[in-house]
Amino acid sequence: MPSNLFDLTGKVALITGSSKGIGRAIAEEMARQGAQVVISSRKGEVCEEVAKAINDELAGEPGGAVAIPAHIGHKEEIERLVNETREKLGRIDVLVCNAAVNPFYGPMKELPDSAFEKVLGVNIMSNHWLAQMVLPEMIERQDGAIIVVSSVGGLKGSSDLGAYCISKAADLQLVRNLAVENGPHNVRVNAISPGLVRTDFARALWENPDVLKRRTAGDPLRRIGEPEEIAGIAVYLASRAGTFTTGQNFVIDGGSTIT
Repeated sequence: MPSNLFDLTGKVALITGSSKGIGRAIAEEMARQGAQVVISSRKGEVCEEVAKAINDELAGEPGGAVAIPAHIGHKEEIERLVNETREKLGRIDVLVCNAAVNPFYGPMKELPDSAFEKVLGVNIMSNHWLAQMVLPEMIERQDGAIIVVSSVGGLKGSSDLGAYCISKAADLQLVRNLAVENGPHNVRVNAISPGLVRTDFARALWENPDVLKRRTAGDPLRRIGEPEEIAGIAVYLASRAGTFTTGQNFVIDGGSTIT
């Protein structure tokens, strides 16, 4: 039987912000490739619903899901999430840092300190904490993959999303640093930067057809992306196909950043 470079059978993937949108799509596809995935976000009932949907779809197949809700803005919640994942599934082979917030829309001159602190805490510090907590076992096994979901916002300036874009640019540097530090231990660390994708997070940019048309008019593909179109690169980075890839940022944006 030919080998499957994208097979994740036997792997455990912890995915934050995975009850909807891009995080859910990544969890679903990793589970379809055989991984045991952890569905995590703040709302426990929603996490349970998503995990059940995955398990119902894959009944009898290698992959599956468990729900472990957590608020990643609090370090003690992250510690509980990581510890409970190990208790339930034994290990963490893949970490996907997907959860993020953006509580303020407008120019930085009007940005409240509280909003800036929240963005930096959830979008950067939580990823740092998660990496710190999972790296020891990956280093011990001499194998592991960490994936940070950044954004094309981290590659350019913005008049309305400055704090968010700053946090996403910092995530890209976090990835590079972690890749340099942990590459000798065969731990790969990479980023994915989606463009405009049909998620609740970006609803204001796509629910009005006229706004969406203007927003995508200059993009080579002339359309919005779908969450499942981000999932494939995550599977690549988590699987044997991506074992010579580290420190990179994969821009999945319908070509928006090249025009």
